[in-house]
Amino acid sequence: MLKIFFVLLFSFVFGSSAFAAGPDMTGLTTSVDFGTVTTAVLAIAGMLAVVYVAVKGASIGLAMLRSK
Repeated sequence: MLKIFFVLLFSFVFGSSAFAAGPDMTGLTTSVDFGTVTTAVLAIAGMLAVVYVAVKGASIGLAMLRSK
């Protein structure tokens, strides 16, 4: 029982400080340019918005023609 207590005490004292700073990823993140990815995602979102607006407009127009 005493052995388990010391193992837990050791892991709490030294285990929590091992990951306190976190990994350093600056070497990976500085070489990646997210500008082109952001532009591509926004372009796709814009194209989808145009398609949805066109479909909605067509359905509203057809509903107006049918309601006569």
